[in-house]
Amino acid sequence: MKAIWKIILSLAAVVLALFVVTFTVYFFNLDMKLTAAIEPFLLKHYDKIKRDSHL
Repeated sequence: MKAIWKIILSLAAVVLALFVVTFTVYFFNLDMKLTAAIEPFLLKHYDKIKRDSHL
């Protein structure tokens, strides 16, 4: 019985930690800040790609 409670508490701690992480990302808009930081590298990469402009 004690092992079951230990598993439940561990699972609750993991769920709580994941919630805190995702809430922090949402609250501070970190996903868009990361995207804005990566954008120049992506633009540089995609500008080098040769395109076929025939319709």
